[in-house]
Amino acid sequence: MKRVTVVVLNWNRWPDTLACLASLQAQDYSNFNVLIVDNDSTDDSVKQIRATMPEIELLQSGANLGFGGGCNVGITRALADGADYVWLINSDSTADVHALSALVDVAEQNHALGSVGSVLYEVDSPKQIQLWGGGRVRLCCGQSRHQTAPGPLDFISGASVLLRRTALEAVGMFDQTAFFMYWEDTDLGFRLRKGGWQLAVAEDSRVWHKQSASLGKGNPLLDEYFTRSAVRFLRRYAPVPLASISLMLGMMLAKRLLTGELRRAQAVVKGLLDA
Repeated sequence: MKRVTVVVLNWNRWPDTLACLASLQAQDYSNFNVLIVDNDSTDDSVKQIRATMPEIELLQSGANLGFGGGCNVGITRALADGADYVWLINSDSTADVHALSALVDVAEQNHALGSVGSVLYEVDSPKQIQLWGGGRVRLCCGQSRHQTAPGPLDFISGASVLLRRTALEAVGMFDQTAFFMYWEDTDLGFRLRKGGWQLAVAEDSRVWHKQSASLGKGNPLLDEYFTRSAVRFLRRYAPVPLASISLMLGMMLAKRLLTGELRRAQAVVKGLLDA
């Protein structure tokens, strides 16, 4: 049975993390360990998690490294400890008891798979699919669309993804220098496919996921981070980056200005200037 390290990145909101950890402890896959990475939380997350689950190893990043950077801390430790697979699952998620077993089963059926995703469901509507593993990208206009049914994928969402050790060793981890938040999992998906690895979804791996729990939906910071990362991604992959970036920014700004969300429009501009 392959060895799996489960990496959970925590940034504040420790009650969500504890709920996630409880669901992980109930997994029916036997050969795994859980590793928490605290991404420099500003609340008492470290104290609360250690007091409630002292048996689980907790690493402190020392600074807020963003999603990719924080996950990389856990991935690095997992590989050093000999893990065959690394399962990243968001701290604002809870997993079905068979979630990990289903991921490994699919991965073991095809050794060309670099990553395998779960089917994500809405927390408030537990039977409603939020995401079928990952999504597609339209490079012409910078649109990233989530799949909600089986189909081709350009990337697997970092909200729940099983990563093969040999694939990570071949293409590298998340690019934390380019992406603080958003598009880092998309970039990894593109690099995996470029390196000859395949992507898949384990339909029996079910995870219930809150969206944007750490900052909250509609927070202008999300627009800033998204825009900065999207511009950097398109510069790297779009056939005509300037055209793609212009189309993407035009659509984003028009949508926010038409709905009177001036602060979000300003955040889009700031993200562009920082890119």
